[in-house]
Amino acid sequence: MELRRANRIAETLEQLVFSGEYRNGERLDEHKLAEYFRVSRTPIREALQVLVSSGMAEQIPRRGVFVRQPGPVELMEMFETMAELEAACGRFAATRISEAGLQQLFDANQNCQQAIEEQDHDRYYAENEVFHHAIYKGSANSYLEKQALQLQNRLKPYRKIQLRFRGRLAQSMAEHESIVAALQDGDAEKASDALRRHVAVQGEKFHQLIASLNT
Repeated sequence: MELRRANRIAETLEQLVFSGEYRNGERLDEHKLAEYFRVSRTPIREALQVLVSSGMAEQIPRRGVFVRQPGPVELMEMFETMAELEAACGRFAATRISEAGLQQLFDANQNCQQAIEEQDHDRYYAENEVFHHAIYKGSANSYLEKQALQLQNRLKPYRKIQLRFRGRLAQSMAEHESIVAALQDGDAEKASDALRRHVAVQGEKFHQLIASLNT
């Protein structure tokens, strides 16, 4: 129960950072946050650790936890790296993923479709994570899987906010279909290219993301 509460608080804090309520470099005061959320300081500490683990905040010994947002160049570099990691996972998974892994992928994709029909962005992101994790696992390369999971966790707040852009859910779902087809066919290059396009944030998509962080 406490962990779920901490995760909800962490998600709210992410949105407050994106909305400008908390600025880059600002200290997140445990006492004030406990009063704001009307909870004890324990779930606040846990929520702050969630932000630290995702990279949205930085913990400085004897000083506290501070908001940390990457600049545009760093964010672009992170998305570029994520796109290449996912492309590599797709390339390997095309020939290595098991039947059980493919079934997990199909199930997650169906759940994503249901989330779209319900216009439930949070559920879509949760199922989208399951979808991508199945591909990481299907790569049968534990080191690559670990790297992909770490960077995905770092980019989670920014990937979540993208899903709220107009038309993005439907576009993401169409991209999923291409990825599933390529993996089912065992086509390594198509799977790699489809995942790279799915994750990459360039041109207008990147400008839209940066604009959303500055509003």
